[in-house]
Parts: sequence; structure tokens; C-alpha cells
Amino acid sequence: MGFFIKSVNLLEKEELHPGNHGTTIDSRNKKEESINMENVTNLNKLESIKSFQSSIRKSEKALDQMIQKGANTTLIRKRLKALRIGLAMLEYVWNQIPHHYNLEELAETRYVLNGLLPSIESIWAKSKVGSPQKTLLERRIKAFKLAVQAIDDISNGEW
Repeated sequence: MGFFIKSVNLLEKEELHPGNHGTTIDSRNKKEESINMENVTNLNKLESIKSFQSSIRKSEKALDQMIQKGANTTLIRKRLKALRIGLAMLEYVWNQIPHHYNLEELAETRYVLNGLLPSIESIWAKSKVGSPQKTLLERRIKAFKLAVQAIDDISNGEW
């Protein structure tokens, strides 16, 4: 019981973080900008999963390069873990693939993904209309927001 309460408290603290973007739950447990995960098109599901897979591959390559250079890898490892969990949540909700993550890990993933959104959105805003980069960023933003929604749904016992 203590673990569950600690995890819920962690979720509530994180959800009030000023850097939040996308789907959030405020301290009164009221959903804002909620996405019904069952209404996501198959194309959007596929694009979101591919976007996460691409982000994971790029992050793994970046991690390898940082290790070779002897650079600090704490941040990239944290982001890579969040990407893997985000992908797992989408696969769990859409494809019923089991996962082994606890509420604390989900809360951390939610925090990391929401923390990445402002920089991705900033780059997206500066990208040329119709460019491959803009399309890739649109899909990444959508994928991250869907993963956050999946985490919210799972954390609230809806899955």
C-alpha cells in the first residue's frame, strides 16, 4: 500500500510541474485535452510506434557515441528509458503486449516525455512547411502525447 501511495503522490507532483504540455490531470483529477486511445486511427498508431522506434534507435546511437567520448550519459540514459517505456505503453494499450513497469517508472516517463515536448515543438515551429523534418516532428509530438495519455489511462486504472 505504501508504494502505491508514494507513486500516486509522485504522479500528482509531476502533473503540477509548470513544464507540462499535452494531456494533463490536475490535482483535482480532472482531465484536460483527453484523447480517447480507442479512437486513434490505425495509421496514427503505426506512425506513433514507428516514431518511438526511430527515437530509440537515434538515442541508442547517441548513447554509444557519448560512451566512446567519455561524456556524461545520465540524461540520455534517462531519456532512452522513457522512450522505451513510452513505446511499451502504446503497445500495451493498442496491442495488449504486457509490460513490467510500475507507477513510479510511468510517472518518471510522463515527466521526461512532457519535458521533451517544448523543445520538439519549438523546432517544429521553425521547420519549413511540408518538409520531411516538420512531418517527422509532428509525428513525434503526436506519439509523445499519445504515450502520455496511455500512461494517464493506465495510472488511473482505465487499462
